[in-house]
Amino acid sequence: MIVPAENQNVAGRLIELAPHLVTTILQVIEEGWAHAKATGATATELERPLTEHLRWGMRAANSRPDSMVVQRGTESLSSQAAVEPDGLTDIPLFFIEIFMQYLDHDSHAIIECKRLAGGDSRLRREYVVNGIDRFRDGKYASHHTAAFMVGYVLLGTIDDAADGVNKYLAGQRRVGESLGPSTIVLQPWFRESKHPRQIHGPIALHHAFLSFGDS
Repeated sequence: MIVPAENQNVAGRLIELAPHLVTTILQVIEEGWAHAKATGATATELERPLTEHLRWGMRAANSRPDSMVVQRGTESLSSQAAVEPDGLTDIPLFFIEIFMQYLDHDSHAIIECKRLAGGDSRLRREYVVNGIDRFRDGKYASHHTAAFMVGYVLLGTIDDAADGVNKYLAGQRRVGESLGPSTIVLQPWFRESKHPRQIHGPIALHHAFLSFGDS
């Protein structure tokens, strides 16, 4: 018996998320965060507990569990050549329709989560270096054209958080990667950016900035 190699049907093919799927993901993040805050998520918690709150909130908000699965964090391979997992994703998503199209058994969208707080330069650096750059460098979503970031805004406004990330990028001479308004969901807590990669062309990142206030 010949066992087909994993992902042989998608070798060389990039997974593209249709706009309606991007919209679905952002809406489920938004609704899931409202549920997370209502069930105990607070700005005093660290990144992992906040992400668990968000994961369970997204599961509660997911009105189509037959088509989208909100998974636990999973080990990931940055390339098909990797023989051992070299990454751990925060919130991976699996879509039945994408599986049927690409026959890809791995996650079809990845959400990376980080904390931000007002003028905290360390956290904004973490958001870029251990968040954005994991997609830019191909460690995560190496064969996806889009992925997602969540910023838990501990202090200050959403605009402060986004501006702080852009300030860090500008300081690294990466102004072309700045976060701008979302072109898909026109809400103040969503942003969008594009980042170059060595292979597969640029990746689009959809950012959801989640505050602990009433908005």
